[in-house]
Amino acid sequence: MKKSNLIKIIFLNLFFLTSLFASFETDIEALKTKSFKKKQQVINELVEKYSDDERTETLLKKMVDGDLFYTKKEGTFVILEKKEGSTYHTKTFLEGKVLEPQNKKEFNKVKTNNGLRSVIKSNLAQMNLFSKKKEVRLKSAKNILSNVDEDSKELINKALSKEKDSDVKEVLLEAKTIILAKYSSGEEQLQAVKDLSDFISSDTLATLKNLYSKEDISSELKKAVKSSISTVETIRSYYGVLEKAFFGLSMGSVLLLAAIGLAITFGVMKVINMAHGEMMMIGAYTTYTLQQVMPGLIEYSILVAIPAAFIVSGIVGIIIERLVIRHLYGRPLETLLATFGISLILQQIVRTIYSPLNQEVKTPDWMSGAWEINSALSLTYNRLYIIIFALLVFIGVLMVLNKTSLGLKVRAVTQNRQMAQAMGIKTSWIDAMTFGIGSGIAGIAGVALSQLTNVGPNLGQAYIVDSFMVVVFGGVGNLWGTLIGAITLGEINKFIEPVAGAVLAKVIILVFIILFIQKKPRGLFPQKGRDAQD
Repeated sequence: MKKSNLIKIIFLNLFFLTSLFASFETDIEALKTKSFKKKQQVINELVEKYSDDERTETLLKKMVDGDLFYTKKEGTFVILEKKEGSTYHTKTFLEGKVLEPQNKKEFNKVKTNNGLRSVIKSNLAQMNLFSKKKEVRLKSAKNILSNVDEDSKELINKALSKEKDSDVKEVLLEAKTIILAKYSSGEEQLQAVKDLSDFISSDTLATLKNLYSKEDISSELKKAVKSSISTVETIRSYYGVLEKAFFGLSMGSVLLLAAIGLAITFGVMKVINMAHGEMMMIGAYTTYTLQQVMPGLIEYSILVAIPAAFIVSGIVGIIIERLVIRHLYGRPLETLLATFGISLILQQIVRTIYSPLNQEVKTPDWMSGAWEINSALSLTYNRLYIIIFALLVFIGVLMVLNKTSLGLKVRAVTQNRQMAQAMGIKTSWIDAMTFGIGSGIAGIAGVALSQLTNVGPNLGQAYIVDSFMVVVFGGVGNLWGTLIGAITLGEINKFIEPVAGAVLAKVIILVFIILFIQKKPRGLFPQKGRDAQD
């Protein structure tokens, strides 16, 4: 055998062994080249070989963002975390090890240009669109739908031929139909416009309206576009009503949580408690405090905050009842003034401890996001959980009042205080416990509110008037009346607000309550018993 042939065989064997043991770690070394053409080839090979490797997606994203570097000495790939002047804070790309801050002169950047970034973005879209995970494919399909262009047609057709999930196929089909409606002509375009009436996303509606605004389209196409727009808008309006009803239900749930405790205390003790809103504020600040104490356990902080807020607000309520309110029974106007003063004191205490600025309570991941029913209707998880939670609290209070010894005594005191006292029930103890339970439930309402708005000293003031309206509308001391009253007022408010505005909506509801009380002074479900005659 000739020497040259032997060298070729050895070289080919070495090349085969090198390729056999090639890995992601060794393949990305080629990105250190200065040639953009070579980098493009390397990226295409990486996507082809390691599309299922999460590191590939991270690498490409960091290249697009301009955050991928490698050290001059060791040649280690690093990700830029932040920079302070000429100092770079980095971590290794492969191991995720945080490095000591170094001068930017110690690094070389993996540079990109517009052409290379376009190739990377195209590869990222393709990787995600053919991922094994449905969530990744669906997100990629929606991204294509939001940024649809004629160049995506081939990729969409390829994805449609392989996709088996109906949800992903629906989004891809909509994107394909939009492309045909925008960029095709003749019968194909006309049919695409007609087909778009089957989709109800905002992207479809925007495409149709854009087509309708053009002057150079045929009368037949314009007529088809108008018909499709009408169909899409009609369907979206139906889902818009459902969305408003959902928001009204969530607002009603918050009012229910706020009013349950007030209904109990107002029904049993005839106390106009203007500090009830501050019990909600205390519950919200309890949630905030727990998140500051246990920052690494945000996912569980809300679950811990529910019993904690109930206990803290309940104890504060009992203290207020024992120190102030028990001396004012039978004098409702004086209780109103006293509790109003207490509310101002509690607000000032909170301002002193936490500052007058609003505080943000973080939402756990399991409460974030939305349940997307379709492209026109999505229900946010935090409001959905609050609705469920409010119903559970309502059922729990109902069970306590109807199935326990404490509940029996509370109902006895509510219906006839003198007779209950004659039967040996310690009405003063029942008053304290009832006020504590009512305040504790208000604290729970504060936990729910912390997930919808920022926590501040004036948090409870926004809901105290609405809570009283719910109680009066439903019937003092009646939980079923409180439930129906809260949901009714929540729904009315959400349907009137977009038309009349937030302030006028409140005025309209207040007028409605006044007119209603003229006809039914005792509310929807009036109290029964001798005490109801007072």
